[in-house]
Amino acid sequence: MSMTIQQKIQRLRDGEAPRVLDLFAGCGGISLGFQAAGFKNVGAVEFDPAAARSHAMNFHRDASDTMKEVHGQARDIVQTEPVDLLREFGLEGDPTEHVDVVVGGPPCQSFARVGRAKLREVAEHPEAYLNDPRGNLYLRYLHYVQELSPVAILMENVPDVLNYGGHNIAEEVCEALRDLGYDARYTMLNAVFYGVPEMRERMFLVAFRKELSCTDWFPDPSHWINLPRGYHGSRQVAMKTIKQDLLDDETRFFVDPPEPEPAGFKPAVTAKQALSDLAPIADDSEQKLKKGPRRFDLLTHYSQSARLNEFQRAMRHWPDFEAGEGVYDHVIRYLPRDYKIFARMKPGDQYPQAFRLASEMFEERLNEIERVEGKRPSEGSARFEKEKKNFIPPYDPGKFPNKWRKMESDQPARTLMAHLGKDSYSHIHYDSRQARTISVREAARLQSFPDGFIFQGPMNPAFRQIGNAVPPLMARALAEKIKEQLTGTVTDVEKNRAKKADTV
Repeated sequence: MSMTIQQKIQRLRDGEAPRVLDLFAGCGGISLGFQAAGFKNVGAVEFDPAAARSHAMNFHRDASDTMKEVHGQARDIVQTEPVDLLREFGLEGDPTEHVDVVVGGPPCQSFARVGRAKLREVAEHPEAYLNDPRGNLYLRYLHYVQELSPVAILMENVPDVLNYGGHNIAEEVCEALRDLGYDARYTMLNAVFYGVPEMRERMFLVAFRKELSCTDWFPDPSHWINLPRGYHGSRQVAMKTIKQDLLDDETRFFVDPPEPEPAGFKPAVTAKQALSDLAPIADDSEQKLKKGPRRFDLLTHYSQSARLNEFQRAMRHWPDFEAGEGVYDHVIRYLPRDYKIFARMKPGDQYPQAFRLASEMFEERLNEIERVEGKRPSEGSARFEKEKKNFIPPYDPGKFPNKWRKMESDQPARTLMAHLGKDSYSHIHYDSRQARTISVREAARLQSFPDGFIFQGPMNPAFRQIGNAVPPLMARALAEKIKEQLTGTVTDVEKNRAKKADTV
């Protein structure tokens, strides 16, 4: 065992907080979960300027103005060496002394271009990490691992990485980590099983230094739901690839995902349970009546009518991220053509149903014109086209069936994606009286960000940060499991999860 690894393990066993570096950090969903589990955030690497500022504002708000500026800088990981990064953070000397855990999710677009052979070379040829082309971003992740010698690693990505460009990237990364001295495992986990009001399936890879002799990688669920067919289907496709790989004796890194049953687990948190205490946005709201930039400078008080449930209390009173009287980012898109469509949509309706409703309303409008004026506008005329534009969305319902979707109040939300930054039609509010898409804060709630977590706006960058993030409650469950393995102590949350698992 190297002296650095031995010293790190000893300090963790002595009760000192594990120090975590977040790569490809976004606004900090993983960082927040790890902080809640008792980890200390050393810093982050993030390419997007708004997300980098959000991360600094939330995790280094007590730092000096100079250090806030340092932490808030957008950084290109290809151009940033670990030793230089730590020096900027004020951490001098041997870079292997300052970081215990490396976390993050390299963009999946980078995965197809580097194969198993290249990854297997990295232990023998560290220079392979240097001067990487843009396509090899996850080699930079491994470069940071080699340079910083963490005792544990967390990597997250979409399920597609299990069959991306013909590669099972998770298997290949586990092989590379094995050659670097780690025991690694990967699985697929759904955030909804960990108290997040969103059915979000992701691949998670966890690795520990071999010296730790760890035997447990992933947290037991705390919640249960019967996932919709689409989620089962995508999991089965990924599993098929994995099972084929497992025919090879060397590929033993996959861990079966937990499959919770109803008995002994809490029911999944629903959209209504997540959002109902936030103030309604009615038809006379200025947000629905006026176009213009959506700033985060006006306080929206909480709704006083709702009795808080466990999730809502957690979002309002998250330690170090308490919100006070309300929120500042309960802002929505200005979509005047579509409010009337949203109001008529039923829960679960998607774009084909919305298009049909819009067509029905347009026909009603033409009938009204004929009744009042005695004549319908002729098809193709300027009047006809003007009226049509006020009702009919411009997308082919055969080509964009999933573009719109109205949430169900009694179900968790479907997966929030990064394209929330471009439109929010994938998450139309379940309350027909409000007839709108979700607000920035509602998106944050569905991802389990506490109300005191600040996003650098305006609206579109904030939506994008939220859609790209790992849900903090999910990250906290993973962090608690990792901490248990690093310190040899079981958290109260993990004890409760274990009790529930024993009753199933």
